[in-house]
Amino acid sequence: MRHRTAVLAGAVGLGLGFVGIAFTEAGDWGDYQVGDKRSGYTYAQPETQAMQDDDFENPAFLLVDLAAEQWTIPDGTAGKACADCHGDVENLAGVGASYPVYDEGWGKMMNIEQRINECRTENMQAEPLKYDSKGLLGMTALVKLQSRGMPMNVAIDGPAAPFYEKGKEFYFQRRGQLDLACASCHEDHSGEQLRANRLSQGQPNGFPTYRLKWQNMGSLHRRIKGCNRQVRAEPYKSGSDEYVNLELFISHRANGLPVETPSVRN
Repeated sequence: MRHRTAVLAGAVGLGLGFVGIAFTEAGDWGDYQVGDKRSGYTYAQPETQAMQDDDFENPAFLLVDLAAEQWTIPDGTAGKACADCHGDVENLAGVGASYPVYDEGWGKMMNIEQRINECRTENMQAEPLKYDSKGLLGMTALVKLQSRGMPMNVAIDGPAAPFYEKGKEFYFQRRGQLDLACASCHEDHSGEQLRANRLSQGQPNGFPTYRLKWQNMGSLHRRIKGCNRQVRAEPYKSGSDEYVNLELFISHRANGLPVETPSVRN
């Protein structure tokens, strides 16, 4: 049983509308908590959790089902479908838990969205899918769905190490007119109220996610861009090196938490 106690903590005064209410919770979150790491699922309202738990009620599966249909349909001048190289999509179990990864050909990190588009342009001779398009969101979610329930297991050794350090630097660097870093909200004030929402730890294990505010599925990079705008900083482009390096850092930070894609968040 979960118990929630509201404790008056005083205004934080960071300029983002913190109301100064901290929450303490006791309860067993099972796989959704590993040590002091907690999935965003544990900060969600029960109604939101229930929507994620039921694949028939989870609206993200509209795009996932469309992607599953596309898996076996040839596209591009090579006349190939995803299934021609990979077979059943179930064969990709575990892949979604390990990205981003270092790609030797690129000489830098690559996330799943970029891997999908590389497969399209190089192997299928098809046009790349636009970042945050329904097609790319659905295919990314379909691939990561095969790893649902598996622990995040993102490596940062070897050639990935310097890119991890760049992502870490981004995470702790203050930016924007409000002079806030990612860590300012997701480490220093996780669990506290920000306007109508509770701040989570910012774990990425459920992306792409169906966000109720968006009334649609969105990528991790879309969410990061929104955070940048909230602190009045200029966002980078989705798929930029800066965001992929940050994705590497926070994905490794989430190691041990289960892949939840496609999750549902507020």
